[in-house]
Amino acid sequence: MASHSHLEATVPQRLRILLISSEAEPFAKTGGLADVAGAVPKALAGLGHDVRVLMPKYRGVERHAGSLTPIIPRLQVPIADRTAEGAWLEGRMGAGIPIYFLAQDQYYDRDALYGTAEGDYWDNCERFIFFCRAAVEGLRQLGWTPHVIHANDWQTGLVPVYLETLYRDDPALAKIATLFTVHNLAYQGVFWHYDMPMTGLGWDLFTPAGIEYYGKLNFLKGGLIFADLLTTVSRTYAREIQTPEFGCGLEGVLQERSQALHGVVNGIDYEVWNPASDPAIPKGYTADDLQGKRACKLALQEELGLAREPAPLLGMVTRLVEQKGLPLVLEALPGLLAGGVQLALLGSGEPALEQAFAAAAATHAGRVAVSFGYDAALARRIYAGADCFLMPSRYEPCGLGQLISLRYGTIPLVRWTGGLADTVKEFDPAKQAGTGFGFAPFSHEALLDCCRRALAVFRQPRLWQRLVRNALAEDFSWEASAREYVSLYRKAVKAAAP
Repeated sequence: MASHSHLEATVPQRLRILLISSEAEPFAKTGGLADVAGAVPKALAGLGHDVRVLMPKYRGVERHAGSLTPIIPRLQVPIADRTAEGAWLEGRMGAGIPIYFLAQDQYYDRDALYGTAEGDYWDNCERFIFFCRAAVEGLRQLGWTPHVIHANDWQTGLVPVYLETLYRDDPALAKIATLFTVHNLAYQGVFWHYDMPMTGLGWDLFTPAGIEYYGKLNFLKGGLIFADLLTTVSRTYAREIQTPEFGCGLEGVLQERSQALHGVVNGIDYEVWNPASDPAIPKGYTADDLQGKRACKLALQEELGLAREPAPLLGMVTRLVEQKGLPLVLEALPGLLAGGVQLALLGSGEPALEQAFAAAAATHAGRVAVSFGYDAALARRIYAGADCFLMPSRYEPCGLGQLISLRYGTIPLVRWTGGLADTVKEFDPAKQAGTGFGFAPFSHEALLDCCRRALAVFRQPRLWQRLVRNALAEDFSWEASAREYVSLYRKAVKAAAP
């Protein structure tokens, strides 16, 4: 960890920020990390900072990046006892932000980012050692030095390690502060100890106090131990991951660094997600004119073969996995249907869950509609057309579904965990305050009780309209989150000051 000084470092108003990520919208995406890496830089640039992005040059990034300029045409990167050669190419992302692509076709010119249906690529350790070390080596030649590096997830976990060890005496790099964000602690980048020599790091770091983890090498642990500051994607998740239940074996490390750990909730792009102008929905609407929302519901019922009746319509856009609470939904389904609800589900995942929901749709035609796969336009029509959005997750670092549903005036029904607990407020009918409904026990009875509370309000149209307007008034745009990151970057720069 960087030496912490009590001397006040002078932190410039306009920060130079390099965000390093293994994926970023719109260039390459497997999950929410790409959304964050695509959105945060735009929000930071909007606040006046000099922000740039670095990611691998995967196959096909040119489709969105346009023409790429070699900015470091030949970069020699040590890997074990040899050298691998790569290059930094510069393109532009939204708002004219420079994005650097690390080109090395042997590592990154592949069909997918991290692996295939058969499993992870066998050389992922080497691919991301190269990425981390090429990030640091490249900064020595770039002619632009960031005040702070914002690294994300295990694929970048060795960047803070390199800056604090092999490169700590390099005058070009010595003052760079690091902030490391964990988007999902379950993914850690754990590899066998025989890969340690590839890192170029000394065996003295292969200890429980360093990057060793039960006899293996752990990239994420490196970031957690060596970065100046740590963040995760909600305040509640920041607390949860310090417990054995959610800590994925790293709770002890996180407890030790609890003073450096902060929760910053993800945002969504309010221009991209906008019910007033969304081209994918049949009729736009605003808080002042909700007629379009009713039209969206009727159109969705017709599209999915649901009975066109005023029944409360629950929407789900989700991966069909246990973590997302899908088994609870199946257990609660008889009770939900008895209560008069309709269910529209879009997603894919575990075959057993897909089969169970397909069977439910066949048994309850007109009441349950299920679409497997991912259809971005249908997802938007569900966000707009449903009355409620169901997210009964076992754990949820942040969650984007509830933020989008709030934006569309679709009332979130959530389990109180992680980011769901931070972004949804229980509706109080007496005060007419709050934005949704939640439950704590991971049980279908608790889920049913939550739905019953929502239905009681749904049957009072004026009260429900108040709740919908409350949801539409929430602001989870990226600007608020970006301001939080800026204050943490300043803190990190002070902490890293020699």
